[in-house]
Amino acid sequence: MRPILTLRHYSHDLIVHSHDHAQLVFGLSGALDFEVEGRGSQVVQQSFVVVPAGAHHACGSPRGSRCLVLDVPDDEWIGQCLGDHADASRRLLDNNTRLPLDAGQSQLVSWLAGSPMDDPVIAQQGAVLLLASLNGGRLETTGGRRLPYAALNAHIDQYAAYPLQVADLAQVAGLSSARLHARFVAECGQTPMEYIRSRRLHKALELLRDSQLAIGEIAHRVGYSSQSAFAAAVQREFGVPPGKLRQPR
Repeated sequence: MRPILTLRHYSHDLIVHSHDHAQLVFGLSGALDFEVEGRGSQVVQQSFVVVPAGAHHACGSPRGSRCLVLDVPDDEWIGQCLGDHADASRRLLDNNTRLPLDAGQSQLVSWLAGSPMDDPVIAQQGAVLLLASLNGGRLETTGGRRLPYAALNAHIDQYAAYPLQVADLAQVAGLSSARLHARFVAECGQTPMEYIRSRRLHKALELLRDSQLAIGEIAHRVGYSSQSAFAAAVQREFGVPPGKLRQPR
């Protein structure tokens, strides 16, 4: 049986995978670049990211990051351990999002990070307490209906090779540019242009891993006219140059 709570150190080595259980990643120090199903964000101190069960995700930290990770055992565990909090926790775990922690939650995360998590009682009770503390309904603070990420992602993917502006995504979402900017910051912890950049670079990552296209062609397909600018962007995003992300054949 896998541990419920673990302390993990992340480096520039990119992790790309999925798993059949939900996961919460809490920032302790450094900055962890995180992408879940095409949505990019950054996990830092006093914030956390939700990875729903089965969600494809990638993460890496060019300068190093330390995080507390909660691997949720399964839905039965949620029902048995969280009681009246179970439904709220399920709603939280179904949304791939980044959220801030308040002062009390941050203290709890820090206390757990310094506790003997190999003790099954501390790990179990700590995980239950942490999950229960997060059920404050903050997923609704962005005004009910969330941004149409599927449509936004499809638009970015379709026009990845062309110049994209905030106004383009605002039109897709049916919002003003200013309102879209505010919603992105509230829901994702990043600006629309940061989201576009991250989405393009993760599309480039897929092409680097799954195709034999030349690096210059991949750069062009995700909107970079200069291969050197593309290489620098990939280095910043993933901590390694494009050639290092090629799958061995």
